[in-house]
Amino acid sequence: MDGTTEAFLGVCRSHARHGTTRLLATSTVAPDRLIHRFLNKAKSLVNQPTGGARIPGVHLYGPFFAPSAKGCHPSDGLVNPSECEFRSMLDPAVVRTASVAPELPGAEEFAKACMESGVRLNLGHSHATFHQVEQAVAWGARHVDHLFCAMSDRARLRQLQTYPMRGGVMEATLCLDALTTEVIADGRHLADELLMLAYKIKGPGNLALVTDAMRAMDCPDGPAVFGPMELGEVVIKRDGVGLTVDGKALASSVSGMDQGFRTMLRATKAPPHLVARMASLTPARVAGLDSTIGSLEVGKKADFILMDSEWSIRETWVEGGLVFKA
Repeated sequence: MDGTTEAFLGVCRSHARHGTTRLLATSTVAPDRLIHRFLNKAKSLVNQPTGGARIPGVHLYGPFFAPSAKGCHPSDGLVNPSECEFRSMLDPAVVRTASVAPELPGAEEFAKACMESGVRLNLGHSHATFHQVEQAVAWGARHVDHLFCAMSDRARLRQLQTYPMRGGVMEATLCLDALTTEVIADGRHLADELLMLAYKIKGPGNLALVTDAMRAMDCPDGPAVFGPMELGEVVIKRDGVGLTVDGKALASSVSGMDQGFRTMLRATKAPPHLVARMASLTPARVAGLDSTIGSLEVGKKADFILMDSEWSIRETWVEGGLVFKA
């Protein structure tokens, strides 16, 4: 979100050390001018060599989040789609996916604009009901951001209505076959039983691994800024995760994809090739890129990694070129 070439390249090279070959550059909540700064810089780097992972596009992640579910995102810039000229953000030359809380005013119009622009619609940072998620699926939503995190469930919605008890985003994500989802398997966000539950219900073809990593990855413990440097939220890196300053809430991940792979492998006892699928082909399909990346097949990009017997990254290759060697 800093909007500089150096920041983008630093992210790409850092993630390559952890086995990522392609990533969607991901925004945070921020004022309109900073989101456009981010989009413009990302557009100049789409599919260009970075010395690390390449950027096939952007995930527009914010500013259309429910205030009660914004997590550690900055409050400055948080807005309803109905209050924003969002079409200028949906440039299909750079934006691959975009997130919205479906209960917000203007969410349906935003969804329609995504469909018209060829942008894939995600649901995230939402306290919607099961029915509202079903409506969003009818609008074209096909993916839900970081399962179990910053989303409604039966217990939260019961605070608003005594009876009948209702399902929320969590229950809808697990129930609806039309929706794919993802988990932050850093060993801090989710206990093993939640990773097992997600894997059992959604399966490796509909469940992706996501790093959810912020700028403190590969940095010493201490304070860091989540979001743009000039307006972001101060958070703390401690004990292998991002935390709010008071230490009472999670504030993003600080781990790479290799950590997610190892954690998911241990938690689910799934075969390595199926865990690898959740880190490669499944997220490629979520982003609409599975025809060119995500698996080793004739005609696809020569992106691959070499791991050792402890599942640590030894080499990362992008389009047939070595970008990281341990």
